[in-house]
Amino acid sequence: MHDDVTLTLGRARRVLTERIWPAVHSTPRPFEVSSHDLPGEPIPPADALALDYRPYEVGTDWGAPWGTTWFRLRGTVPAEWSGRTVEAVIDIGFDKNMPGFQCEGLLYRPDGSPVKSVNPRNRTVTIAEQAAGGENVELYLEGAANPVILDSHPFLPTQEGDIRTSSTKPIYATRRMDLAVFEPEVHALALDVEVLVELVEELPSGPRRMRILQALDDALDVLDLQRIADTAAQARSELTEVLASKAEPSAHVISAVGHAHIDSAWLWPIRETIRKVARTTASITDLIDRTDDFVYGMSSAQQYAWIKEHRPEVYARVKEAVAAGRFLPLGGMWVESDTVMPTGEAMVRQFSQGQRFFEREFGIRPKGVWLPDSFGYSPALPQLMRRAGFEWFFTQKISWNQVNVFPHHTFLWEGIDGSRVFTHFPPMDTYNSQLSGEEVAKATRQFRESRRATGSIAPVGWGDGGGGTTREMVGKAERLADLEGSAKVRWEHPDEFYARTRAELSSPPVWAGELYLELHRATLTSQHKTKQGNRRSEHLLIEAEAWCATAAATAGFDYPYDELDELWQRVLLHQFHDILPGTSIAWVHREAVAVYEEIRSRTEAVIARALAALVGEGEQEIRANPAPVARGGVNGLSARPATDLPEPTPVHLQETDAGYVLDNGFVTITISREGHVTSAVDRISGRDAIAPGREAGVLQLHQDFPNKWDAWDVDSFYRNNVTDLREVTGISATVRDDGAAAVTVSRAFGDSSLEQVISLEPGSRTLRFAQTTDWHEAEKFLKVAFPLDVRAEHTAAETQFGHQKRVTHTNTSWEAAKFETSMHRYVLAEEPGFGVALVNDSVYGYDVTRDVDDTGHDTRVSTTVRLSLLRAPRFPDPETDQGTQTVTYGLVVGADVADATRAGLEMNLAERRVTGGHGFDPLVKLRPDSGPGELVISSVKLADDRSGDLVVRVYEALGARATGTLAVGVPVSAARTVSLIEDDLDGADLPVEDGTLELALEPFEVRTLRLARA
Repeated sequence: MHDDVTLTLGRARRVLTERIWPAVHSTPRPFEVSSHDLPGEPIPPADALALDYRPYEVGTDWGAPWGTTWFRLRGTVPAEWSGRTVEAVIDIGFDKNMPGFQCEGLLYRPDGSPVKSVNPRNRTVTIAEQAAGGENVELYLEGAANPVILDSHPFLPTQEGDIRTSSTKPIYATRRMDLAVFEPEVHALALDVEVLVELVEELPSGPRRMRILQALDDALDVLDLQRIADTAAQARSELTEVLASKAEPSAHVISAVGHAHIDSAWLWPIRETIRKVARTTASITDLIDRTDDFVYGMSSAQQYAWIKEHRPEVYARVKEAVAAGRFLPLGGMWVESDTVMPTGEAMVRQFSQGQRFFEREFGIRPKGVWLPDSFGYSPALPQLMRRAGFEWFFTQKISWNQVNVFPHHTFLWEGIDGSRVFTHFPPMDTYNSQLSGEEVAKATRQFRESRRATGSIAPVGWGDGGGGTTREMVGKAERLADLEGSAKVRWEHPDEFYARTRAELSSPPVWAGELYLELHRATLTSQHKTKQGNRRSEHLLIEAEAWCATAAATAGFDYPYDELDELWQRVLLHQFHDILPGTSIAWVHREAVAVYEEIRSRTEAVIARALAALVGEGEQEIRANPAPVARGGVNGLSARPATDLPEPTPVHLQETDAGYVLDNGFVTITISREGHVTSAVDRISGRDAIAPGREAGVLQLHQDFPNKWDAWDVDSFYRNNVTDLREVTGISATVRDDGAAAVTVSRAFGDSSLEQVISLEPGSRTLRFAQTTDWHEAEKFLKVAFPLDVRAEHTAAETQFGHQKRVTHTNTSWEAAKFETSMHRYVLAEEPGFGVALVNDSVYGYDVTRDVDDTGHDTRVSTTVRLSLLRAPRFPDPETDQGTQTVTYGLVVGADVADATRAGLEMNLAERRVTGGHGFDPLVKLRPDSGPGELVISSVKLADDRSGDLVVRVYEALGARATGTLAVGVPVSAARTVSLIEDDLDGADLPVEDGTLELALEPFEVRTLRLARA
């Protein structure tokens, strides 16, 4: 019996591949082809259609990497094709089956209107459903010669990832540009056979399987392999009965939604993504026009904005399809961003900018957050999603875990504040389903909530590089709608799926805490300049909003709504989950660094204008504090003349035979001649932060060659080999004019060198390390280690609007898998009564180990925290991080979460010194009451609706209940709590008395306040 099965399936697969699919198009007639190579960047279609075209012979080489060639195709439908369906069949050199990772194109009519794209899985375009015969056909094809970066061996270094270093020789040759007759019965037979073969491969032995095998044999027996088109209908008739057999009433239901998941940049630059979006959406709107029930979902407001700007003719078709309910805006975000590294304010802007766009353009607010491919998910997200008005969350990425299988598919995800969001992972473990038999069976087999819930979601279509759903996928869905032995497939809006499933699961399982991806851990470190640019841009824009709002409320300043929106949108784009994580080609990161510099320059100019309005004319030195915490005699979000501030007492610096001692009355720091911290004593408690006999600030170099996914991954075995960088090429110390004591250390290692300025400022508990590295290593990982005399059962690492705790032990495989984890501005190791924090200005990754000394009578436990500074992967960017890199980090001695929060804010929001006539008071100020919690002002801005109302966001940072008073420096007529995206909430009015509001926040709560000025 096994041999009979094998024979039938082998026969069916070969006939399908070698005979049936090739016979779908018959009697081809070649087009007359001419072409025009563009010497530089792409041009608008209207300009391209007017180019001079020269004769081109199919089979000729074309397209240097990243180049564009326009082809003109002309032909005439033969008279004898009258009444037949006629299609163009085009192959511009497809040498891989996966769309989006090589050459691709978009077809236009002579009037400039788009038709659809062509790619390896979508090579046809319908010319006439029922030809008259004699029609003249003219098409223009914009061919993009995108090089193959992800090849059969996908992790070899390549220079093709940047147009500046790629080759200049043509890399493709066209294979086919024909008019042909489309044979609908042959196409239908191909889908019939494919669906049944794939179903049989998943079915257990039994009558259903046997009957399908017999039907396949019967169909192939009557199919004449030399007359496929003539005998296809007869062959199909042999399959009618097995295809008509209905699914079991209890069959799993798959809610399919068309999908493409177009990466906003990855193995192609942003400029190419703009064209990918146009290609995919043109094909999808064409497919929508040719089907009845198919629906397609696309996220990312940025991608809609691109086609609106660059391909308005495509966008018009998209808008029509959206209005018809067939093209579904999903996600409500500006892009499918990374969610681990962006600040809380950036995540709020992802939601607000996305939802504002969708509402403005389509009158739609997506109800769910759609992030199928981001590399892990912050535990702050449930609250942010709920407070932004979202009802559900979708991803599948956690199925990529290396070690642990996630226990749920449909569940409630609980965040750090206790908020819960209804969440679904598709059990087929993909966001690019082809509706294969294997995928459909996997969905049924793996679904973990099947006792009560009846179905799951399947995003259907070629993705990453675009392409989307094809007519073959639609045809398979039609056959799988109600087929015995298979799950039922139907096209459905995700909103409908979530509403139905929420009703089915009255008590869903709950997962509390972060959704940690046990893979791609190195994305917290790769491409440091990209990460540094993001961090600085976020804080500059938060600062700019605060100064502009203050100046608008008190000094008649014109709030720059449009410029701030534009700058935020550029930052949000670069938080896309293959840009900020550092996993794109060199071209993407080269441009990202340039964009961040432009953002910095423009935002600094905005800040300068606002501060000039606030301090007025004059020659005094004014010190402005953009952090929401007081420092140096200046309140948060305010400014004072330097003459009003006390002169700091210089830090005492002593040089000894062993090294240097720095003392400011709060901490005493000892630094060895090797430039390492041997002691960091808290003068109040007398505790030394450094573990006995150990040294802190030790730079450590690891070999870093993961099994695959070079820029993405670091594997645990990297720890097996480590080199401490101890060689010192120079060391000196001085007391600076600002009163800080500084030790400068120079080192050389491998092909690299670095300089550290280790400084202690007056009145500070933070020892700062300002490091400049001339980095020229390959496949190395640079960390800096701080062995701390703290018995920490967990670390507290800052995340959006709070922190998350992670245990320091590795009792289970779940903890062991978290050998590299994320932080924002600080990570804290603390025991009752004493803690030590590490703060930074551009670092996101760290690791922790527990060290136990039980050699003597007593057992002593210490905690080593290491910051991840630089990597040097060679794929997809062979020059990752090469050159000069800067970073600042600090050791905060004797710290708790409140201290760490303040120190992180101070490091990332530097004091400004400007010239003017006077200082100014803060527009808003928090006066916390006594209690365990701590309130922090996150942002001060004017309302997005341009009403002039003031919006203030406050959060509780410690994870405890907190009360306080918000004092407003201008008259306020009304106040209310609003959503994160500034929507009104029922019953949210707040009493205001003499410009003050009393606040009471739950642990980690984020509260957005809208204040109407009197």
